[in-house]
Amino acid sequence: MVIVDVLVITLLAAGVFFVVAGTVGLLRFPDLASRLHAVSKADVLGLGLIATALALHLLITEPGWAAVGVVAKLALIWILALIGTAANAYLMAGSRRRAEVETEEEP
Repeated sequence: MVIVDVLVITLLAAGVFFVVAGTVGLLRFPDLASRLHAVSKADVLGLGLIATALALHLLITEPGWAAVGVVAKLALIWILALIGTAANAYLMAGSRRRAEVETEEEP
């Protein structure tokens, strides 16, 4: 049980690190592409690590079908965040590209 607790704490710490790193990247990077990269990659990875830690802890402490249902919901949340972040970054980058093209075409 101690090994599982150490693994859960390690996953949580790594997840928090990636979320904080993504937030710092969002605040510190100079251009939109760098900011989108920092947020889309680091935050989704951090969320995945945190969800994995929560799922592991729940499956060990509360065995049964209720725990499996909660783990499935955590996986669904992570997958939806992954899809949503990718779509958001794609749309923002496309909007920025169109705005740059329009300003280059003006006399």
